[in-house]
Amino acid sequence: MNHIYFTALVNGEGLAAVLAKGDGNERVYIIEPTGDYENDPNLTDKKFPGNPSRSYRSEAPLKIVGEVTEWVKQTPGRNSKIS
Repeated sequence: MNHIYFTALVNGEGLAAVLAKGDGNERVYIIEPTGDYENDPNLTDKKFPGNPSRSYRSEAPLKIVGEVTEWVKQTPGRNSKIS
């Protein structure tokens, strides 16, 4: 994978955490990009023009500066429409 994907929306990160493969509990981190980043073209150009999902990608590492311990757990069906 050439990119690291992230969003500025806590609940969007929660959905990504739920969808991620693995046996552990979902985790959502507060990050700082260490380099340039751009809108995620898979979402912003195809599904949500204008980037209301605030989804981004970067080729540079992300610095973890904290962890979110509470967020609204989403399901794929519940979060299928960005408002």
